[in-house]
Amino acid sequence: MCLRLLTLAPRTRAQLAEALRRKDVPEAAAEAVLSRFSDVGLIDDEAFAQAWVSSRHAGRGLARRALAAELRKRGVEEDTVREAIDQLDPDQELETARRLVARKLPGTRNLEPAARVRRLAGMLARKGYSGGLAYRVVREALESEGQSTDDLPETFDE
Repeated sequence: MCLRLLTLAPRTRAQLAEALRRKDVPEAAAEAVLSRFSDVGLIDDEAFAQAWVSSRHAGRGLARRALAAELRKRGVEEDTVREAIDQLDPDQELETARRLVARKLPGTRNLEPAARVRRLAGMLARKGYSGGLAYRVVREALESEGQSTDDLPETFDE
């Protein structure tokens, strides 16, 4: 069963343990299988977490907060989560946020400035970016377009 699950997609030890529990596999047998799979390298939560962070940040533009939540949901231990998200450089995260906003910015041109800010900052917030960073990136993008941001508040409440 574990091999079948692993051929479909990478899994964490916790995910495999849960699958075995759902099929009423005795705990001792499940632990023996999971330990053996870990020993031979078929289960590696550290590698899973690092690959997950790299893939989901590049592919979906998710920020540290969202990535950490996804890893925790998959049963990755907190230390492993921290190590994996620490591989993300804050400058890289900022550049990703800028690219996301640049991609969505043209679709908001017919909206009022405040509505544009809400829509773009909301998109970043759903991807796990802090309100302060989201507001700063959106403000920069609007200013680079030549739109005045004088009427917008100086800060953004998260």
